[in-house]
Amino acid sequence: MKLLLTSAGVTTPAIRAALEGMLGKPLSEATALCIPTAQYGHPWLGPGTKAWEFISGTSENPMVDLGWKTMGVLELTALPSIPDERWKPLVHETDVLLAAGGDALYLAHWIRESGLLALLPELSDTVWVGMSAGSMVMTPRIGREFVGWAAPSGDDTALGLVDFAICPHLARDGGPGNPRAAAEKWASTLDVEAYAIDDRTAISVVDGVVEVISEGGWRHFPQ
Repeated sequence: MKLLLTSAGVTTPAIRAALEGMLGKPLSEATALCIPTAQYGHPWLGPGTKAWEFISGTSENPMVDLGWKTMGVLELTALPSIPDERWKPLVHETDVLLAAGGDALYLAHWIRESGLLALLPELSDTVWVGMSAGSMVMTPRIGREFVGWAAPSGDDTALGLVDFAICPHLARDGGPGNPRAAAEKWASTLDVEAYAIDDRTAISVVDGVVEVISEGGWRHFPQ
């Protein structure tokens, strides 16, 4: 699987170009499924208005509304209750999975429980586009500062499909988001490499190669 890990979606031409490069075709020729699951675990988001805004492509975060060839919904909490043949072929045939922001540990739990995690190694050409928690879920740890929903493990462990942590929404001085000082403190508590990225930055991971795509600001915290 190819990963495009963003803070706020496909917010810049450079991030969009990186996505099309990973796909090898324009977005208008690519099929996508959106995954709203993370929103349900976050008290500021879904269920309700915010989940609908993401699914309908009317949110302020460019994800669903990018001109895809087709768009569908993959709700992970539903998958354990339906036969595999109802959803696994659909995932195999889809070019892009778009994961909304919300609660990263809630999303990690349902990626495991739904059976999607076991399927990911088979999706070598599929692109996972994460937004905020949808990106953090791929990391080894999210950091105690980002723990909201209490995972069964009782810790801050995510999926560990990459070997670095992500702090999204890095704020410009005085702007909304996570201040640089807070990001530095967050990184100092981790035992892994980490990145803090703003809403105009993404991290691509293809065949183990990590690249930062940015028209904004970001910080790298080596281990």
